[in-house]
Amino acid sequence: MEYNIIVVGGGHAGCEAALACARMGQKTLLITGNISNIADMPCNPSIGGPAKGIVVREIDALGGEMAKTTDKSLLQLKMLNTKKGSAVQALRAQADKVVYPREMLKTLKNQENLEIKENLVGELLTKENRIIGVKLEDGIEIKSQVVILTTGTYLKAMILVGSNKHSNGPHGEKASNYLSDSLRNLGFKLLRLKTGTPPRIAKNSIDFNKTKLETGDNQYYAFSFDKHYYYDKDNQIPCHLIYTTEKTHEIIKNNLEQSSMYGGYVEGVGPRYCPSIEDKIVRFSDKERHQLFLEPESIYYDDMYLQGFSTSMPYEVQEQMVHSLPGLENAVIKKYAYAIEYDAIDPRQLKQSLETKLIENLYTAGQINGSSGYEEAACQGLIAGINASLKLQGKEPLILKRNEAYIGVLIDDLVTKGIKDPYRLLTSRAEYRLLLRNDNADLRLREYGYQIGLVSLNIYQNFLKKKESITALISLLKKTKITPTLSTNDYLQSIGTTALKESITLYELVKRPEVTMMQLSHFIDLSSYEEEVRQQVEIESKYEGYIKKALREAEKMLHLEKVKIPIDLDYDMVPNIASEARQKLNEIHPATLGQASRISGVNPADITILNIYLKKRGCSHDK
Repeated sequence: MEYNIIVVGGGHAGCEAALACARMGQKTLLITGNISNIADMPCNPSIGGPAKGIVVREIDALGGEMAKTTDKSLLQLKMLNTKKGSAVQALRAQADKVVYPREMLKTLKNQENLEIKENLVGELLTKENRIIGVKLEDGIEIKSQVVILTTGTYLKAMILVGSNKHSNGPHGEKASNYLSDSLRNLGFKLLRLKTGTPPRIAKNSIDFNKTKLETGDNQYYAFSFDKHYYYDKDNQIPCHLIYTTEKTHEIIKNNLEQSSMYGGYVEGVGPRYCPSIEDKIVRFSDKERHQLFLEPESIYYDDMYLQGFSTSMPYEVQEQMVHSLPGLENAVIKKYAYAIEYDAIDPRQLKQSLETKLIENLYTAGQINGSSGYEEAACQGLIAGINASLKLQGKEPLILKRNEAYIGVLIDDLVTKGIKDPYRLLTSRAEYRLLLRNDNADLRLREYGYQIGLVSLNIYQNFLKKKESITALISLLKKTKITPTLSTNDYLQSIGTTALKESITLYELVKRPEVTMMQLSHFIDLSSYEEEVRQQVEIESKYEGYIKKALREAEKMLHLEKVKIPIDLDYDMVPNIASEARQKLNEIHPATLGQASRISGVNPADITILNIYLKKRGCSHDK
């Protein structure tokens, strides 16, 4: 048996990687421990959220699958931060935990060039620091030119509940207990990380009269730019908001030593931005309460996910904790919470293409790289699949820049800065977030998707028509003037904006914060322009000054990105740079001067010295 590419792991990263490889013409094998759990959601039943929702749109723009599958499995959908600026708005969905994996598995099974095998990989096969295949735990060897590891939380996974600790993956499945050893033997530095999940509550045991209803939005949205609406916006399944109580906090404080974390049973480092409830109580002791959400998991069963209540307390303590919450006094716990520890690699051992530096043609994606979340995993899987395929085609890798995509921010953060705890993508991590909006992901990335072969000609032509419509509408607004007539000023005052004293264009008028694009239909016919075109033009006009400033700042950054650094550069030979900078540069070996500038411990003075050194060596800027 021989394949072009083997993808190890059938989670969200593995699905995107396998589909990308197969669609780009590579004979691909996806190996997973349990086919029934492909694209599983072992933790929260949601897709999207701040920054992450934009990542899902970016995946779609590049030709990935997560957005389409999410749209097919919606229980509820809403746009977050609608009262704030466009830069922080993002979609968040409650996805059906049964429908999502079912739809993704259907897509995988129908994909040409893709086979699925149920087994566990125990060893990586290499020759002269180059991957040549894998050995399964049953001893069978399978050859391939490329291997992509998307092992999630399964590497030497340990489930923790109180003082109890046993080897298992999520859902009690068998952990992958040998692949970590293979990676370590190949020279990889491994990390031990931890995450957790909250209890699931029987819906019919909850008193919803004591909760606050949280509904979906009353207008249609879609993650995919294909804009197929599979749900009924008037019949979305609601979530419910509750808060912890004084009694909850008292129970947790009285039993802290029974928690896996505070009892000293945990080796791995937990997520800073998604802590357990006991960690919240300790770290934020000044807070009287913490908000929790009761979220539906599926229309096929009645489990409710208790968002914000992750814990590793013993079962009997979990019972007390849950029953202390409003509306859950008589709650039935269908599935108890647990923590899970697992091995990951130090992501600074990766190139920006997600190929490892130690072993050629070995790529890694998802939680093995120290990230958290389905969306972060999926986008890494997509990029790894794309770049593995491009390499086999003899082409340059796709490296998304920080001003081009949240995906670029995420990967650059991982491979440049590394991690100490599971990485979570946040809006604040993106210095050019005004450029990386929910509404313009296709304008930023669709061209890449088409060029690499993941976006069809038909979809691409529709995209070009959208761009033409945007250009045409901007042109129309800029050339259409209105004058300060009595009727014009009466209308302007009726919509809450000031009257004119001199003529202005409609483009200038819509820049006013209180004026919407649809209000311009009083002066011109906008019916031939789609809603997304009108929205795009309105955002571009209102934020034009800020966008231009962000673009100028990005250009400065891109100047440094164009300076390539030889991969074999010995930084001990670069005079006058600080010792910490020398150590970090030798450890990470950045690909560009821009990447070097973002390494912790490398200062602007070090970058100036390095730039001069590179010029003397004749390292030129990319054109």
